[in-house]
Amino acid sequence: MSDALLEKGKAGITKSLDKLVEKGKLTAGDKDATLKRLTFTTKTADLAPCDLVIEVVTEDLDIKNALFRELDGLCGPRTIFASNTSSLTIAAMASATKRADRFAGLHFFNPVPLMKLVEVVRTVTTSKETFERAMAFAASLGKEPIAAKDNSGFIVNLLLVPYLLDAIRALEHGVGSVPDIDKGMTLGTAHPMGPFTLLDFVGLDTTYKIAEIMFAEYREARYAPPPLLKRMVLAGMMGKKSGKGFYDYSSNPPSVSELGL
Repeated sequence: MSDALLEKGKAGITKSLDKLVEKGKLTAGDKDATLKRLTFTTKTADLAPCDLVIEVVTEDLDIKNALFRELDGLCGPRTIFASNTSSLTIAAMASATKRADRFAGLHFFNPVPLMKLVEVVRTVTTSKETFERAMAFAASLGKEPIAAKDNSGFIVNLLLVPYLLDAIRALEHGVGSVPDIDKGMTLGTAHPMGPFTLLDFVGLDTTYKIAEIMFAEYREARYAPPPLLKRMVLAGMMGKKSGKGFYDYSSNPPSVSELGL
């Protein structure tokens, strides 16, 4: 979107690679080779020769479809379009293009360099060849692809989002405190992090938007965003990226935020 954001992204990738070098998981030579394979641009036209374009913009269907319509006129007939959306349906984006048969979902998980899973989503118009190419691409990255149907939330978020929202409701109802609910789920179910830590990492604004999209799709109460989540987003408490969510990241280690409950 801008040179400033481009440089920020490039710096973030370099920092991540530097950490792997420090930990001995990557050599300095491999880091340099990796960076040489990456091209950074703010011009959509530069994507014209790509075999595969994966969109990772904000969860806003209008913004996504405006990009896909532009790309549709730039890219060749063999180019596959894919979305990394976690809640919107692939059909809602494929229908905005003239290549609905060459459109699939490739849902990566955060942090992408470390997480093995990729949900490969086939919608009603995705061709068998496109689906197989998408599965093969994910596998070529060393990932573990799974086939998912084109329903809002696919497999993981269909199950994960209600769990995260239920944790917020449990907090609202006084079932337990933020740290106790987090500790209960890490020690009681062997989750790597508790729901509130995960919510802060995902972003409360992102979770709120995903919940709204899924509630609109299914009209089931378990997908409705709780009032506390809405209030926190309105207050600018987006989680780790804003410095404050269910935890306050101005201190090390983070402290529990005062939410007036």
